[in-house]
Amino acid sequence: MKNIFSILVLFSLAIVTAQKDSIITLDEVVVSDVRVKRYADGHKVTVIKDSIIQRDNVFLTSLLTFNSNIYFKENGFGMVSSPAFRGTNASHTAVIWNGININSQLNGQVDFNTINPFNYNSIGIRSGGGSVQYGSGAIGGSVHLNNDLKFEKHFENQVSVGYGSFETKKVNFNQSFGNKKASYSFGINYNRSDNNYRYIKTDEINKNGEFENLNVNLNAGYVLTEKQVVKLYHQSFIGDRNLSGNIFVLGRSKYKDNHYRTQLEWGRFEKKTISKFKLAYLQEEFKFFENKNSDIYSFGKVSNFLARYSLDVKFSRAFRLNGFLEYNNFLGKGGSFGNPKRNDFSATALIKYTISPKSSYNFSLRQDFSSDFSSPLVFSLDGRYDVSPHYKLQLNASKNYRTPTFNDLYWQPGGNLNLIPEKSYQIDIGNRLDLRRVSMNVNGYYIATKDMIKWLPGNEGFWTPINIDDVQIYGVEGEISVTYPIQRKHQIDFKAHYSYTVSEDKETKQQLIYVPFHRGNASVTYKIAGINLFYQHLYTGGVSIIGGKLDEYQIANIGVTYSNKRVNKALTYTLGVTINNIYNTYYENIALRPMPNRNIQTQLILNF
Repeated sequence: MKNIFSILVLFSLAIVTAQKDSIITLDEVVVSDVRVKRYADGHKVTVIKDSIIQRDNVFLTSLLTFNSNIYFKENGFGMVSSPAFRGTNASHTAVIWNGININSQLNGQVDFNTINPFNYNSIGIRSGGGSVQYGSGAIGGSVHLNNDLKFEKHFENQVSVGYGSFETKKVNFNQSFGNKKASYSFGINYNRSDNNYRYIKTDEINKNGEFENLNVNLNAGYVLTEKQVVKLYHQSFIGDRNLSGNIFVLGRSKYKDNHYRTQLEWGRFEKKTISKFKLAYLQEEFKFFENKNSDIYSFGKVSNFLARYSLDVKFSRAFRLNGFLEYNNFLGKGGSFGNPKRNDFSATALIKYTISPKSSYNFSLRQDFSSDFSSPLVFSLDGRYDVSPHYKLQLNASKNYRTPTFNDLYWQPGGNLNLIPEKSYQIDIGNRLDLRRVSMNVNGYYIATKDMIKWLPGNEGFWTPINIDDVQIYGVEGEISVTYPIQRKHQIDFKAHYSYTVSEDKETKQQLIYVPFHRGNASVTYKIAGINLFYQHLYTGGVSIIGGKLDEYQIANIGVTYSNKRVNKALTYTLGVTINNIYNTYYENIALRPMPNRNIQTQLILNF
């Protein structure tokens, strides 16, 4: 892929022509996952706007680190990244791509450094348990990647080219077209970096951090009749990266991973009913080279065929019912886990009752049936009450689960076929305040998890997973957003998130490893005409690790963007410069978690 960067730059600058048509009125057609909006009255749901996505568009990790309450464990820029949502572990955050769960069947999680946010119209964060709607792993919360097709007159192109420290290069091209009958969007993204930064407070260089990856995104929809729509979503990721070491153990390994996802959806929209049928094929595969200079590697591959039928019925203004049936067929193949197979079937019912314009609630049930183990019956109850036009009270309670992965069950040596699904109970109380220029969320929550799967060293000298941990998690999340216009062309935007999290083993009363008690981020943007000046700051408290502790650290970014919207009346350009990590107190932990030092990035975005 050495010449891909140059090829994509030339391809991205190609100019194409537009067509004109009128607007279609089916609002449901635009939304890729209506459940996260319609059946989440009692949940905190945060949507990251496209303007923020374009500014922080390299990896989903960096975007969410500075714009949400989610904490990430990351082994350096572009390396493996896993979330810890509300004190849970990486396999307790579900990632939802246009309505379906895409968590790995190998390790139960998603590497957030394999996802380029530039490919999505919006990114949603749903806090709290969601296993009833989104299946295994939705315990801490879920992240929603949305490709929203617009059936209205538009033809848009966007090119983004960036260059930064450590020979970091990126290019993105996105195109979107629509009229009253058809809509499509296409995106292609390429990222590459030598990633040979200096370890802080040393003269040592990261010599094994090089990476490159390619993303291709294609989404299309066609209005068959006034009541029927068909949509297609596809995503491919091809990644090749060396795995960074540290100043004590030099890295020499390499990891290649590919992900292919295709989803076909048919929808029928009646006056009181909405029917949808989905077919999806998901495939993940990897090759791990212990020595990048050797041809010897371990490998793994899992494919998933999914079929789902859903029916949403509006019985009256107050009462609504959504039910869906889903079937999953999993096929695996790997050097360490053989050729496992699994068939899962689930039945779900969501009931929505709107008491009045000021209050509503949802009640949901789900039962899964698996060929490998018995799954628990899970439920969810949530609702909201508008105390005043500016103050809203939210409440949700749920039972959730996570099923054992192929690695947990079949890995050799160590897999355990006697594992049972983890079970989690939780309650969440939220307070939302919306004023003219200020919005604020404060949520308190409690999570009790039973039969948590944990890998431990066994008597025969290798690690094995067992259902052992009972964990309780409780804490408070806060979020505030302030917009203050000074004059007609001047404005200050301020956003901040704070989390206090206690995540402890009930037996030992000790905080789980890699879970900070305190974490917060803040950003301030000053807008004047077409110039945006912004500053971002992140604080992460100290965490426990096996045999020790990592101290607290802080990271800051500062940047400026300039946009001109009157170039030839059709072309808009944005030029941005960002300096990452201008203030970093992460000194004592460099042997365990390398971080870039004073990373300068430039970016040019063209819209036409």
